[in-house]
Amino acid sequence: MTYCVGIRLNAGLVFLSDSRTNAGMDQIGTFRKMMVYEKPGDRFMVMLSAGNLSISQSVRELLQVEKISNDHHGDHDGEGGEPITIWNARSMFDAVRVLGSAVRRVYEQDGPSLKAAGIDFNCSMIFGGQIKGEAMRMFLVYSAGNFIEATRETCFFQVGESKYGKPILDRVLAPRTPLDEAAKCALV
Repeated sequence: MTYCVGIRLNAGLVFLSDSRTNAGMDQIGTFRKMMVYEKPGDRFMVMLSAGNLSISQSVRELLQVEKISNDHHGDHDGEGGEPITIWNARSMFDAVRVLGSAVRRVYEQDGPSLKAAGIDFNCSMIFGGQIKGEAMRMFLVYSAGNFIEATRETCFFQVGESKYGKPILDRVLAPRTPLDEAAKCALV
């Protein structure tokens, strides 16, 4: 089972993911569940994924080039009217909207055939980072492409097999927790 955790602290962000995946008792493999998107000096973003691996991989590929449709929302970056991507988004909020759009696009493309095969459209992502001029932010993105943001009261998100780690994180983590202590806690 997949396990990913993202922690938002006063001192920074901590991301951890395993690399194990399975498609039944006998099909266990290793796949990368953490992707880093970086433009040095401008932005650093991390996406952790859990759920159906084919959905997560499709979303990751689309995220590289996905643009928020400006047909209905008028979403532009203000620089020549270009559609918003994760590479030109002015805020992490705009970047996570691009991720949500990519999830919805994969659902539109693959959802009906998955449903016909009796497979649920299942994916969850933790997405966080920082864009120059903005504070660090972190979001939990659901299968519908909607999302919530980490707050002082909820400074961590987990996706995948989270029932065992949550009690430890609930007891130890607070916004003032040092990064090294949070990293140890996530590993436990």
